[in-house]
Amino acid sequence: MGETIWSRPPGEGPRRAGNGIHGQAVLNLNTTRELIARLKTDEAVRRFCGWNSAGALPHESKFSRAFAEFAAGELPQQLHAAVIEATQKQRLIGHIARDSTAIAARERFPEGTPAKKKKAKKSQRAKGSFARCKAAERGTRIQRQRRQSLETMLRDLPRQCDIGVKKSSQGHEQHWRGYKLHLDVADGQIPISAILSSASVHDSQVAIPLMTMTSQRVTHLYELMDSAYDAGEIHAQSKQLHHVPIIAPHPLRGTKKPSQLPKIFPAKPGPELSPAEEERYKVRTMSERVNARLKDEFGARPIRVRGAVKVMAHLMFGVVALTVDQWLRLARPSPS
Repeated sequence: MGETIWSRPPGEGPRRAGNGIHGQAVLNLNTTRELIARLKTDEAVRRFCGWNSAGALPHESKFSRAFAEFAAGELPQQLHAAVIEATQKQRLIGHIARDSTAIAARERFPEGTPAKKKKAKKSQRAKGSFARCKAAERGTRIQRQRRQSLETMLRDLPRQCDIGVKKSSQGHEQHWRGYKLHLDVADGQIPISAILSSASVHDSQVAIPLMTMTSQRVTHLYELMDSAYDAGEIHAQSKQLHHVPIIAPHPLRGTKKPSQLPKIFPAKPGPELSPAEEERYKVRTMSERVNARLKDEFGARPIRVRGAVKVMAHLMFGVVALTVDQWLRLARPSPS
């Protein structure tokens, strides 16, 4: 498989370095130095990557240059799309589970000076109602996405490093610096599509780009999402793409405080999933298992590269390895 995967880069050196970089995700190694040390001692892995002897291994800097070249050309993304095309295109998929996971990064992000912030606030006040009217005409990002192409939607998403916050299962707020990886996962825990955004981007802002990308790659029936995606535009876009959205109702859509006079003013019940939808919604946990495997087994937890382009390439090497691993598990015949 290594010969086929890395046949695109010109020259024998970049192809071998690419095999090594991909092996770093498969072996869950944190740094290039750990990869080189493993290649020096493990003859089988070294020969699979294309080096006959330990003395033929390139310097660490060559791995870095090859990785930068692959990241700039989005080679891991193209490779993952090719794997999905070859293995999932003819498959009728029942469920697509959509979720995001926090990606902590070791990099700084630019912070505006107080003078610049003060000037920005002043100019914003000067714009007044005219700017608000123009913004209302354009609509929110989700509303604009319904009439945009996939390329335009992806360009419009923020991708710079910043601060993200989410609530844990116990209700406590958790903060991290870095990015968010948004994934669409098919039955069998196979990642179909992946998009990287800033950590502060709300999950709902990436739902329509994800479902558009996934619809271009595979044929599926149901789309499972948690309450963060509960928006009318997302429901409508999913149905427009001929899918059945099953989205957990957001608590703000219902009545939080029931009326004190139920006989005169009965409380309006909030939206709920039907019993059949609740049963299907349980399948959504496969996206959480994929996120956990990606971090624990395929190198998505220790991010040691900087910039959205390189971070996405690093994550996609792991996504490719996880996709192939899960597909081989499904294709393996069960013991009789």
